[in-house]
Amino acid sequence: MGSFNDPLADLLTRIRNGCMARHRYVDIGHSKLKENVLKTLKNKGFIAHYLIKEEKGISTIRIFLKYTANREPVITGIKRESKPSLRKYVGSEEIPKVFGGLGISILSTSKGVMDGKAAREAKSGGELLCLVW
Repeated sequence: MGSFNDPLADLLTRIRNGCMARHRYVDIGHSKLKENVLKTLKNKGFIAHYLIKEEKGISTIRIFLKYTANREPVITGIKRESKPSLRKYVGSEEIPKVFGGLGISILSTSKGVMDGKAAREAKSGGELLCLVW
């Protein structure tokens, strides 16, 4: 039910649940937005990597979760900010700092999906998609 209306919330929930259950990976349907969010998470070191596989014309993404040496998930929290029912837009000055810089915010800007720091540097605001720490 929920995944159909808000694919990004579905992605975040699967990552959150996968981390809590200590899974090696989680699978989810492919979309450009999800791929761009995952690219940001990978670049910032929150996930190990991801693969896009196609089967019978259906693309899925396999996300390999990342853990510390003592099997603690790298992602301790992940929160959807902008929802389909209530979009949340921020200017480049209003991009939140997450856990004093330990976490990241992910935005969808006119220059593409990027983390809060990159968006601040590019002086580009946009839709605040989620916070990760």
